[in-house]
Amino acid sequence: MTLFLNFRTRSVGGAVNTNPQLYDGLGNGPPGWSLIPPAQLRSTFAGKSILFAVHGFNVDQSHGVVSFGLLDKYLALAAPALFVGVLWPGDSVIPIVDYPFESSVAIDCGTRLADFCNDVCSSAQSISFVSHSLGARLVLETVSQLRRKARVVCLTAAAINRDCLTAEYAIAARNSEQISLLASREDLVLKVAFSVGDPLSELLHDDHTPFQIALGSEGPPTPTQVRAPWQISDTGDAGDYGHSDYMPSSSPDKWPRVAEFMKRAFLDQPQVWPSA
Repeated sequence: MTLFLNFRTRSVGGAVNTNPQLYDGLGNGPPGWSLIPPAQLRSTFAGKSILFAVHGFNVDQSHGVVSFGLLDKYLALAAPALFVGVLWPGDSVIPIVDYPFESSVAIDCGTRLADFCNDVCSSAQSISFVSHSLGARLVLETVSQLRRKARVVCLTAAAINRDCLTAEYAIAARNSEQISLLASREDLVLKVAFSVGDPLSELLHDDHTPFQIALGSEGPPTPTQVRAPWQISDTGDAGDYGHSDYMPSSSPDKWPRVAEFMKRAFLDQPQVWPSA
């Protein structure tokens, strides 16, 4: 069984739910899910080392559920660790073209996740995050508003400006005990689509420098901010990571290596991949 914190109002698209609900269920969708009553939320998180996992752009509810179910099963975290998949409406009934608008949705949901953590998770042992793609913005927005330091922040294929940790989200960087990330120069989505979509997003909300390379492509300009290693090799059997290879997907031979990276980051263990 996997815990899902659902910020969605619809299975595809829709607005951010201002009153997110926590479910305990299998990775096959809401039928059979068990709603955890609001009165039990604080006790559910009390004393736990929480790992919130946040998916990226263009992931509907059903795909997010399946992906988190597989990731939770692979990580197999032992108590007091607690895995929670965060479902958020970073998609649309008209896919892809809504990307410039979804950064605002990520920011909105990040603020609400911070509120949830500050209120409901105040008695947790620690709070950590892993993300994919545009989920990085949601996570960094959350961490910047936490009333405590995030223990681990692990960003994979981050669809956000590479200078974000020293500029837009410098507060989040200072409010994190440990930051890990994975970047790949072979990620065509970040290499091409991000370079087009992010400047359009900038027109809607002036909060960062446009026309920058993505963090999930080249990594940060100040690499001392993050734990090494973080750059995936361009060649060999460990290279050629595309945007969909980081989370449970159609590339069964690739995402487990990323999941292992996430697990080692969360457990504060030395990374064995990628090569430094």
